[in-house]
Amino acid sequence: MKIPQIPTHAPYSDRQRAWLSGFFAGMHTHIIQSAGSANSADVRLVHILYGSQTGNAESVANDAANLAKNHGLKPIVKSMAEIDVDAFAGMDYLLLITSTYGEGEMPDNAQLLWEAACSTGLPNLEHLHYSVLALGDTGYDLFCQAGKDWDEKLAAHGAIRLYERVDCDVDFEEPAQNWLAAVIPQMAEGASGTVIDLTAPQSDKPLYHRKNPFPAKLLVNRILTADASSKETRHYEISIAGSGLSYEAGDALCIVPTNDPQLVTDILTAIGCKGDEMEPVNGELMSLQVALQNLFEIKLPSKEFVQEIAKRSGDQELNGILASGDKEPLSDYLWGRDILDLLLQFPNSEFAAAEFLALLKPLQHRAYSISSSGKLHPETVHLTVASVRYDSHNRHHKGVCSTFLADLVEADTDVRCFFTPNKAFRVPDDDSLPIIMVGPGTGVAPFRAFLQERQFRNAPGKNWLFFGERNSATDFFYQDELLAMQASGLLTHLDLAFSRDQEEKIYVQDRMLDSAAELFAWLEAGGHFYVCGDAYRMAKDVDKALHEVIATQGQLSEQQAADYVNQLKKDKRYVRDVY
Repeated sequence: MKIPQIPTHAPYSDRQRAWLSGFFAGMHTHIIQSAGSANSADVRLVHILYGSQTGNAESVANDAANLAKNHGLKPIVKSMAEIDVDAFAGMDYLLLITSTYGEGEMPDNAQLLWEAACSTGLPNLEHLHYSVLALGDTGYDLFCQAGKDWDEKLAAHGAIRLYERVDCDVDFEEPAQNWLAAVIPQMAEGASGTVIDLTAPQSDKPLYHRKNPFPAKLLVNRILTADASSKETRHYEISIAGSGLSYEAGDALCIVPTNDPQLVTDILTAIGCKGDEMEPVNGELMSLQVALQNLFEIKLPSKEFVQEIAKRSGDQELNGILASGDKEPLSDYLWGRDILDLLLQFPNSEFAAAEFLALLKPLQHRAYSISSSGKLHPETVHLTVASVRYDSHNRHHKGVCSTFLADLVEADTDVRCFFTPNKAFRVPDDDSLPIIMVGPGTGVAPFRAFLQERQFRNAPGKNWLFFGERNSATDFFYQDELLAMQASGLLTHLDLAFSRDQEEKIYVQDRMLDSAAELFAWLEAGGHFYVCGDAYRMAKDVDKALHEVIATQGQLSEQQAADYVNQLKKDKRYVRDVY
């Protein structure tokens, strides 16, 4: 009889793993007999709900399900968009995992459930044992607010907090694993028929991921905009040949950049360091220059850095803004400023190497919507990226990852990358259904992938793209491709909105209103509606226009139109990839 193996990625130390191996070597027969005699009807259910904008919370939810199975629990994993508030009444054990989106908002797939929980309320939850894992970013004022809100809401309706909420920053993996390792055994405690089955199948995670990115090579770097354009947008093709990785249209490719060497040099000069100072970072001794080049965010100032600069400089304006606690004046003050700007503004604020590193956040990957179909291009990934370049505070500034790709990657440079699946953002399984895509600027990226996917499938469904930019002569991305798709009949409608080609600015939402009758007819025929791009202005304007189209063409009241849109969301026919 085979002795159970301890999974190498289980949340145990080497010492614990050795003890468990010895324990099971002597007791495996007893465990197997217990497993065989356990009544499946007695297995404790644990519901795992997630709210996810980019896939991180969904990934942790799947990890939670695998660990729950190992502890003899029966996990039920669902997006918050898949249940209503009444479902909470049937839950005894709940793990709720959610990210926070924008300025303290719920992710798209949690918003409707949250609104219902606030308006109609939750049932009595005195029977419910729960814990919350919140994913967020301390760079935002309302850090992990969505998780905090759910935690308070559940407790207010009588639910029993089995384990305290854990709030995770951008490096969420370790605290998330620690939370799982602590809370799941508590949920399994005392359960009838509970068996720790360490031979249960584990999650099928790819070899390359956030902690182990694939060293890809850049094959194509082509400018899409004309020389006279006020922007610089590029098309990239990255090889994933030999990686074993695959992707779907709608997924994101995450790039792990390195910092601009000149910016590193300028910062070293500003803080009075040479760069050869040796410091321990993540258990490894390395030079300050190498650490700043590869491991730390040296553009966006952390809250701790801003506070320390204010303290050391004694600047009345900055200290007054911080003392007020008002985030808007602070946001206005920091607009266009980066770490080097603040160091140059207050030149007497010198730092020792260790002091400076302690005030920085880890350098994070950047996620880009993929602009190719994995079926049509299985060994390459296409990206459509706007290069961030601007002048501010007497300096030229560059985006970290966009100009890493544009300026720093050579033929032999490793482009460290991994995929983030976006299972909610997919073309319909039913190839006959029409799709409506709204993607101005680089928001066109996933819809180029969608069109390639529909072409590969020979899908008979109609396709409608709304694309917009500043000027048609300089900013019509993929013009030849899109016009060819239109000529072939693949692209049924191509509505264009170039805002600066005429005196009155025209945007994609205006084109939607111009075609309101047909747009509504496509929705009535089962059409799926997709939006990709800027979350703060464009996506809100498009949402407003969608409500107007439905209200006017369906002859519905404002509330009825809102109900129609909400049903589209519940049916996963209105989905967004916004940032």
